[in-house]
Amino acid sequence: MISRFEKLMLQRRSIRAFLDDPVDRRTLEKICTTARRAPSGANLQPGKFHVLTGTNLDALKTQLTLAHTSGQEIDLEYSYFPEPMPAALKDRQRAAGYALYGAQGIERRDVKGRREQFAQNYLFFNAPVGVVVTIDRNMGKGCFMDMGMAVMTFLLAAEDAGLGATGIGAIANYGAVVHRQLGLPEDEMIVCGIALGLPDIVAPINQFRTDRAELAEYSNFYGFNTLEEEEP
Repeated sequence: MISRFEKLMLQRRSIRAFLDDPVDRRTLEKICTTARRAPSGANLQPGKFHVLTGTNLDALKTQLTLAHTSGQEIDLEYSYFPEPMPAALKDRQRAAGYALYGAQGIERRDVKGRREQFAQNYLFFNAPVGVVVTIDRNMGKGCFMDMGMAVMTFLLAAEDAGLGATGIGAIANYGAVVHRQLGLPEDEMIVCGIALGLPDIVAPINQFRTDRAELAEYSNFYGFNTLEEEEP
């Protein structure tokens, strides 16, 4: 029998098309409060959620889009992907990209279509709520792991509330723009964004699912009997 948690995990997906319905502040506060229950080393609770909607979100989208379309130099403050990217991971990255663009009917050689779709990152995919996730730049690398657990808890809390969401790493490409627009202190590093709202369940881009690696690729078990030897 599948548990409620398993069901929540299996139904969660990255949502990139939303309805226009607003999300009330009380629901957002509950999601943030739930996310803060994630564990962290020494209970440091690293990371902050800056939640925007309405004209505040529109202003940020305008500035991010301007930076992107004007060719402003990317100022990402941390390394996201391995350099160089191992071939096996590159294949996985390509497969996810092909699935995403394919769901939109964008052909592999349609460079213009791909660029336009990528630009949706800076519009928070037109979600009614945009979240900017930050962390104190003086935190250690382990605190990124703690913050990641809080972000995942945020996404699951949103799913549990009947909302859809997706993380947006591209928001960190223009950290200085986000800093200026939100008036953030210098010691806050821009980590990512989150688009949040009621999902448009019929939108083609919300229909595809990325694959997950097989258990044997990422898990090792020590000191256990094999499945064949275990008691029924």
